Amino acid sequence: MTATAPDAALLVFRNTMHITDGHLDAFREALADAVDFAHRHGPQLMVETFVDEDRMLAHSLQIYRDSDAVRLHWKLADPYIRAVMEHCRVDRFEVFGEPDADVREGLRSGLGDQAPPTYSRRVAGFLRFGG
Repeated sequence: MTATAPDAALLVFRNTMHITDGHLDAFREALADAVDFAHRHGPQLMVETFVDEDRMLAHSLQIYRDSDAVRLHWKLADPYIRAVMEHCRVDRFEVFGEPDADVREGLRSGLGDQAPPTYSRRVAGFLRFGG
């Protein structure tokens, strides 16, 4: 697949969060609310979250059509993102794909010193949803 393919602008975010001790139930509740909101109103093509209770880590995977979709998500979901972040800290934030400069700056400033994002450029792939 070439860089000019229709899905070449896709962005995949992988967020690894450390859940604050004693906050697992509150984290799960805030996360469920955030994912429900994203499912009903968000621009994401996919959101999946997983929790490793033994290590108190959570993993979030999200797929966006492009940088505009990321900006829309931030605008719509800010209160939900804040509610989740009351119960965790970001350990690692990985971006797969090439967001524009505005999204890169938003990630850098939003994550601050917690976990500077890392970026991996797309080489090849495809996206298949549905039948």
